[in-house]
Amino acid sequence: MTSANITANRVRPLTLVGIYAVLVTGALLVLGPFILSVMTSLKTPQQLATESKLALPWPLTLENFERLFSGEIVDFSRSILVTAGYVGIVIVCQLVFSILAAYAFARLNFPGRDALFWVYLSTLMVPAVVTIIPLYLMVSELGLRNTFWGLVLPYLFGSPYAIFLLREYFRGIPQELVDAARIDGAGNWLILIRIILPLSRPIIATLGIITAVTHWNNFMWPLIITSGPEWSVITTSTASVQTQFNGNWTIVMAATTLALLPLILLFVAFNKQIVSSIAITSFR
Repeated sequence: MTSANITANRVRPLTLVGIYAVLVTGALLVLGPFILSVMTSLKTPQQLATESKLALPWPLTLENFERLFSGEIVDFSRSILVTAGYVGIVIVCQLVFSILAAYAFARLNFPGRDALFWVYLSTLMVPAVVTIIPLYLMVSELGLRNTFWGLVLPYLFGSPYAIFLLREYFRGIPQELVDAARIDGAGNWLILIRIILPLSRPIIATLGIITAVTHWNNFMWPLIITSGPEWSVITTSTASVQTQFNGNWTIVMAATTLALLPLILLFVAFNKQIVSSIAITSFR
């Protein structure tokens, strides 16, 4: 064995230790706030005031969650249902409209197709906050302020980001498959449903997850277009709890934990798709 190999064998374990140390530190920094949120939500206000903030909650209590769902603070159960309905409708509509638009841009030939696509894609460079006031005025003129459809309507149609990703994915599907289907008499609808969509499940799952996370955490638009508890979503309800009980961190952390829980379950259930989505959105 040469001296270079001996040196490499000595360095490699040290390198691995360094890599794992960085990874563990990063994991603690990312997971630390979530763990602290869950621990605090399981304590009583007296425990939080008299013990260390890092002390384990004992005895465990669900008092904070019971108060959230009792309706004495905010109607949290209604906020969860409103958020679930809002996110579900947005996911379905955005995927349907984005798939149709992306198929047209990828596989249909019509005058001005590419110019129209790039003009539409350029709207990605417009900050979302710039469109808030025009959207608010339009929704108010339609009489939809402080309604469920006022909450949902601006997000029903396909997003430029989703259309761009789907178009690139559809263009990667071999043209020979489409041509063979056309020779067998298939039209555009049949090609889309029988060939394009089954081969595009990874990117569709990716966009579904991205849309769910984005709109579950949406705060600005629901805060502006709704007032009062009737159509309050989970993010605005959590902010309302924090405003009313700024000193009572156990209830605030219980609301935060409930807001995070569906996203954690989503990650556990679809972790393979989420990992593959990172690769798809990074390299395509």
